[in-house]
Amino acid sequence: MELPLVVGVDGSGPSLTAVDWAVDEAARHRLPLRLVHASLWERYEGAVPSGSLDRPSEQVMAEYVVGSAMERAQRRNPDVKVSTDIVPDDAVSALLGAGETASAVIAGSRGRGELKGLLLGSVGLAVAGRAHCPVVVVRGDTAGLAGTHERILLGAGESEAGTEALRFAFREAEARGCVLDVVRAWRRPAHGTDGSPAPAEDTAPGHEERAAAMLEELLSEAMAAHPAVRVRRATVEGPAHKVLVDRSAAADLAIVGARHRVGYFGLQLGRTAHALLHHAQCPVAVVPHRM
Repeated sequence: MELPLVVGVDGSGPSLTAVDWAVDEAARHRLPLRLVHASLWERYEGAVPSGSLDRPSEQVMAEYVVGSAMERAQRRNPDVKVSTDIVPDDAVSALLGAGETASAVIAGSRGRGELKGLLLGSVGLAVAGRAHCPVVVVRGDTAGLAGTHERILLGAGESEAGTEALRFAFREAEARGCVLDVVRAWRRPAHGTDGSPAPAEDTAPGHEERAAAMLEELLSEAMAAHPAVRVRRATVEGPAHKVLVDRSAAADLAIVGARHRVGYFGLQLGRTAHALLHHAQCPVAVVPHRM
């Protein structure tokens, strides 16, 4: 049984943009789509007298939100199987719970009621930092949202933490029939491990060669398993978060891995993931690697 794509809906503009993106993604991967709305009205259901014909306004709103989102999804692609769910919980908990049986969770860049000036809403950030499945935050410019670049961007971090992100990236590029850009950022340290100036032989070409060798090791098995995917490797000097944010302007999806420690419940996102989620010019997928 194929696990569905879960998308959080709350009636806001960003969540409806996420619905559109999720419908296209579901069609590409031939997956069902589950629209989840978090509402706490059911916790207070007992406040309504038994037999009353009046329904709580929160219930009416929740049903309207999921109903209109479902109609939008069906208009965009009637071939995608869509279901809805109203979860009696807060938005973060609802999406984290839904993510336990999902291929991925998809969220808008901001939710209803959040300040327009925010670069990223609190719900998307919290879910991306704690979910056990990939999380896609739908953000960016028109070209990135529409997928017109025909290019996927993968930030290649440490190999042991990037395996799941690598698999996700190859599946995505294969489904879209597009180029996969794999980027490894590197920097030559100014100081040695003992705090003294870096030795003269510690040259930039040496660091670049090591970065290139790491890419080859990381990609060899995946490229053999997905021979149809066109891969472009790049080793770039500079901070990874800046390199990837800059390159997101020419991508339809930026992908980065995240280390999630089992049993730890705080946010578990590094600097690169944070920067992409706040500043990327295309949707961002955070793919967890459980430790």
